[in-house]
Amino acid sequence: MVAAGVAILCALPVIASALPVNVPPLTAVQLRSRILGSEGMSYSGYAESNATFGLPPLSGLSSVTSLLDGVTKMRVWQAAPQVWRVDVLSDAGERDTYQFGRREFLWNSGAQLTTEVLPSFDRSRFDQSPGVRLPRAADLVPTALAARVLSEAGRDARYSLLPPLRVAGQSAAGLRVTPGDPASTIEHIDIWAAPATGLPLMVEVYGRGARTPALQSQFFQVGPWQADAGVLTPPVRGGPGTGFTVTSASNLSGALKNLEPEALPATLAGRQRIPAPPGFSTVGLYGGGLATFAVFTLRGGTGSGLLDGARSDGGTPYTFPDGTGVLISASLVNAVIAQSDRSTDTVLIAGTVSDAVLLQAAATLTSTLR
Repeated sequence: MVAAGVAILCALPVIASALPVNVPPLTAVQLRSRILGSEGMSYSGYAESNATFGLPPLSGLSSVTSLLDGVTKMRVWQAAPQVWRVDVLSDAGERDTYQFGRREFLWNSGAQLTTEVLPSFDRSRFDQSPGVRLPRAADLVPTALAARVLSEAGRDARYSLLPPLRVAGQSAAGLRVTPGDPASTIEHIDIWAAPATGLPLMVEVYGRGARTPALQSQFFQVGPWQADAGVLTPPVRGGPGTGFTVTSASNLSGALKNLEPEALPATLAGRQRIPAPPGFSTVGLYGGGLATFAVFTLRGGTGSGLLDGARSDGGTPYTFPDGTGVLISASLVNAVIAQSDRSTDTVLIAGTVSDAVLLQAAATLTSTLR
């Protein structure tokens, strides 16, 4: 009886995947609209992301590179788009993020420590926009990832339907997003969502010519959730043995906390500069949609350390007319770290565009930095 019970439990995923998939007829435009309309849903679930970008563990950006290579296991609760909790699970314990509008708390179960993260404000703006932050695990949740893809895909992106699948025990309708710019490193992005609500259940991002996704994020269990304050409240100044501290967002931004404001050109590598979101006025964004790259100017020692780390981690060295640099080629994201012969500052140029575009941008910037 025990053996039979174990066999049944092991067979449940196979049985679930074999169940018939039924979705109502929808156009690609309708499905896209439903996915975007699901952002305000209250839900809870368990998700995993599996990334194989192949980025080296760059000093000062290791929290990002670790997210983009390997499996991240997450429990998720969302009451509203700006009120949520995401727990990252590992053998060492949990690292939980609680978001309440602009207030953010981090809980480390191993250290039994709660940290309140105070916003770092962009002093170059009068609206007190929050400063630059690095990507975090919550950005890889299928709902957040799908919303970002669809909101930033641009007008030249093409949308088409995919055959439905069964994801997280539910019938899911499929939507493919294909970039219009041939310089994009992204071949296509596939999103499967609950057809009735539009809630994204799985997202797969494919690089050029790849047969498997460089990034897959999917729910294994998800459903509507009645918001519970107890679940969304961090253990602030909790019981015996727990600690509490405060830090600023800039202290968590690694190498990007030492950005240097730089006068950047209106056009770079044939791409127009586009408006940066609030808090990113020190970052130059070029291109648009799924073929965008960003330019960060780093102060002396920070940039030099990043450049040395890229060299030692196997980056490809390049010599420009007025400087030197290192190219890091990875699935989906490419980057160039370059230093001008005329300046102690370093530029980090990264994005979902081809190596050729980034190298052209680096050649221009190393000749203009002062």
